[in-house]
Amino acid sequence: MNLLLDTNVLTQLCYPAREENRPVGEWLSALLLQRRGELTVCLPEIAHYEARRGLLHVALRSGRPVTRSLERLDQLGARLTFLPITTPILRTAARLWAESRHAGRPTAGHEALDGDVILAAQALDAFGIVVTENVRHFSHVVSACRWNELSLS
Repeated sequence: MNLLLDTNVLTQLCYPAREENRPVGEWLSALLLQRRGELTVCLPEIAHYEARRGLLHVALRSGRPVTRSLERLDQLGARLTFLPITTPILRTAARLWAESRHAGRPTAGHEALDGDVILAAQALDAFGIVVTENVRHFSHVVSACRWNELSLS
């Protein structure tokens, strides 16, 4: 089974000292230890991009070139399976974007790049489940759940 982390979960993992983020960090650590070989936790390129740009913006506002949260993102990148964006994935994402709008279920504004459809396309390509706090953005296209609702039995 492949689990693809959405930006919101990835960002929580980059701030483990915050009390509200500790459970997701503990969940990932336990998952990587206990389920080794049974599943792959993936770092989708689109989620990495969205998380990194936000963390860089925070660093620049604080006057520092690098923050601990950026270092944690790099550490996560070394532990997780990186999923690059490819031309076939972007073609699938474009189709999902158009179909979502046609069905009256857009996940972003009309002019937005819409990273959610790119992540959904990556999940379809990887036969994976998106781990997110925004299940409704994905559930009409791909399997999605919150990290604390994931059933691995």
